[in-house]
Amino acid sequence: MAPSSTKQWILASKPSGAPILSGPDATFKLQTAGLPALKEGQVLAKVKYFSNDTGLRNFIASTVAPERFYVPTVPVGSPMRSGVIAEVIESLSASYKPGDLVMDLFVTPPPFPSFPAARRPTKASKQSVADVASHSHLGIWSEYIVLEAATCQPLAPLPNGLPVTHFLGAFGASGLAAYGGLYFAGEAKPEHTIVISAAAGATGSMAIQIAVKLLKAKRVIGIAGSDEKCAWVKNELGAHECINYKSPTFCEDLKAATPDEVDLYFDNVGGFVLDTMLTRIKKFGTVAVCGAVASYNAQDKPMELSNWFELISMRITIRGFIMLDYMDKVSQILAELIGAAADGRIKLDHGETIVEARIEEQPEIWMRLFSGQNQGKLLTKLIVD
Repeated sequence: MAPSSTKQWILASKPSGAPILSGPDATFKLQTAGLPALKEGQVLAKVKYFSNDTGLRNFIASTVAPERFYVPTVPVGSPMRSGVIAEVIESLSASYKPGDLVMDLFVTPPPFPSFPAARRPTKASKQSVADVASHSHLGIWSEYIVLEAATCQPLAPLPNGLPVTHFLGAFGASGLAAYGGLYFAGEAKPEHTIVISAAAGATGSMAIQIAVKLLKAKRVIGIAGSDEKCAWVKNELGAHECINYKSPTFCEDLKAATPDEVDLYFDNVGGFVLDTMLTRIKKFGTVAVCGAVASYNAQDKPMELSNWFELISMRITIRGFIMLDYMDKVSQILAELIGAAADGRIKLDHGETIVEARIEEQPEIWMRLFSGQNQGKLLTKLIVD
């Protein structure tokens, strides 16, 4: 018998600093909500995996003006959003049957067998916030969810037995952001020296491999938060060098690793690392801004950039981007990424950190992203009785 209710997390208040996980001022509240009766064209699904992404922090920020954000933010009292993979248990749609795996994310990719032959996209599209919002239909932090059949996607098997969880990471938002940041925002070229921060994270680890294996850039340098992560980025992902930003010699190490300076910096973190990188970018170089995780939990404090004048003296271009800028290129990009994983150019071994947990633990697991407790993509494998 299908369930009539579900446990889910709602947003109790919008934080300006780090989200609070317990007590009377907790950011999230666990509630039991009734599940509505299915309507024609809907499915009831049991959540199998949550996608944990740092960017979701901005969905609940008290300092974000909703009219300037690229998708609708989460209102107080509404369920917290997340990309999910779920299993259909009841369906009123001819497109789905019980047992089908579906996903609901920013971008729902077509099944692998229908991908066209890979042709590298050459230009990002320009869309308004309203256009982008119309494509945004995330799942939520809930044990069970009712989905519109039109906004979710059945997951076909990936080649070589790759797990479908990669549709939430390497072949989802993370991989698409990595690709777009390099080819579109960064206009990366094989002759470039490229530096990528958060190189052991979900997006950074894909950006490293795309730059090394697909673009075949002259020199690719990662920045990560531990010697162990740097060893993985260099030895397994193929970076020419990787630097620990927590090392007391970080600035000296960065200078030594970039003797010819840097053409493109792929920024996932902002803050001190971005400020330091501005001193290593060559004349007419580019910063492709994907994220600013260093400031997500300190949005009441302005980010200080003491080297801002470098933008003027070196004529540096800074370009922000989001993966929704190239929605019309998704099939081509995924065909190339999945093909590269299938033939071994891109390695996905050890590229996921999967935590088995009950719904009660989800906020704490998501918060692990902000202290670097993941290698590659952080996923929650949901335990539901």
